[in-house]
Amino acid sequence: MAMRPCRYDRGDTPLCGPLVAVRPGRPAPSTETRTRKIGGLTVQVNALIIDSQDPERLAAFWSALLGRPIARRGGPYVWLRRDNDLGLGFQQAETPKPDKNRVHLDISSPDPAAEQQRVEALGGRRLEEYSDGGFLVMADPDGNEFCIIPTGAFEMDDNGRANYLD
Repeated sequence: MAMRPCRYDRGDTPLCGPLVAVRPGRPAPSTETRTRKIGGLTVQVNALIIDSQDPERLAAFWSALLGRPIARRGGPYVWLRRDNDLGLGFQQAETPKPDKNRVHLDISSPDPAAEQQRVEALGGRRLEEYSDGGFLVMADPDGNEFCIIPTGAFEMDDNGRANYLD
């Protein structure tokens, strides 16, 4: 699949599809964990795109949860304001989410139980089927899984079971 060139709206929001090219002359991000040199080129994770049958509704949920206002709408996309040099967009999809996510977000909070209540008030829900793992696994209104983890360190056993809910 070929890369489509991107333009940037006021330097923040990519005006392109799900494949996003780094803007020429754009400074490297301050975080080394998302940037890597490959063959002399600097590449980075530029944006996370989540497919949805109702991108407006899903963008509103994540906007409220993350405190990132909706920055732009264009074509099948709804974009939240960029934060820490990472875009978050929602793309119109014709089909519902089929199964468990292969990739999920971890949202950190100093009080995961209070954050769970806030997520539920926004339209998310807890996924009890993952409780045995010791993680607080939630789903957004489209059923996309994400975890609420405590801010800072927490312990895991040799099987990867967390203990912050105990």
